Amino acid sequence: MSVETAAANANYGTTASGSSFYAAMRILPRAQREAMFQIYSFCRQVDDIADSDGPRPERLAALQQWRDDIDALYRGNPPPRLKDYVTSVKTFGLRREDFLAIVDGMEMDVPQDIRAPDMATLDLYCDRVASAVGRLSVRVFGLPEDDGILLAHHLGRALQLTNILRDIDEDAGLGRLYLPREGLLEAGITGNDPVQVAADPRLPKVCAPLVERARAHFEKSDEIMARHQRRVVRAPKIMSKYYGAILRRLIARGFAAPRAPVRVSKVTRLAIVLRYALI
Repeated sequence: MSVETAAANANYGTTASGSSFYAAMRILPRAQREAMFQIYSFCRQVDDIADSDGPRPERLAALQQWRDDIDALYRGNPPPRLKDYVTSVKTFGLRREDFLAIVDGMEMDVPQDIRAPDMATLDLYCDRVASAVGRLSVRVFGLPEDDGILLAHHLGRALQLTNILRDIDEDAGLGRLYLPREGLLEAGITGNDPVQVAADPRLPKVCAPLVERARAHFEKSDEIMARHQRRVVRAPKIMSKYYGAILRRLIARGFAAPRAPVRVSKVTRLAIVLRYALI
């Protein structure tokens, strides 16, 4: 490994160190670990563009530049910021369309902020910003093709739905509302103003179906992981258990306003890593 590559990988690791998934990535063998750090770094950079407060045309242009750079990577002429990805792409068979799907997902928030999407649009968003990341990740983990894609589908959606349920107030502060239109109407909420919806006493009725949907995806992902050797699914298992703990805390807290932030303690996170990575 060159000095430049080592420095780049160290930077990827530093970027990922603040992630909920850092412990799950850190336990992997070096080649897998470096590939996962690169995937995370890519996701972080395109997400930062989507979440910035810069002019929307500039953000759209920056995301398009990432598409162009991904295309160049797969044509064999990677730009400087993607040169280190070449080995990971070849070693693990990472697919261009999954990287591009992530950019497409991040872009869904840019022309205008997402507010009360219909369920089909919400599912597409979850597929792009979460399950596409999973499709890259399961190739790094070494899962067989069919079960890997299934795991990415279910676990990605479980994690993203949990994020949406956890971040209702934070998203409202950004002018975003990811709760589905059908659920709002079913609860009798006809508006889509994020702050007003977040304060509506009928919100728990909107959240209940999403909780059940997330639970079902967690159960399906557990079934898939149970079919494979423990060493292959250690990392996704840690991710699943960490976010499963968040979902349980959300359920225990409830969704009526005011909502206290939900976090998983360091002790609980350590216990999850010890149980599923080391013991």
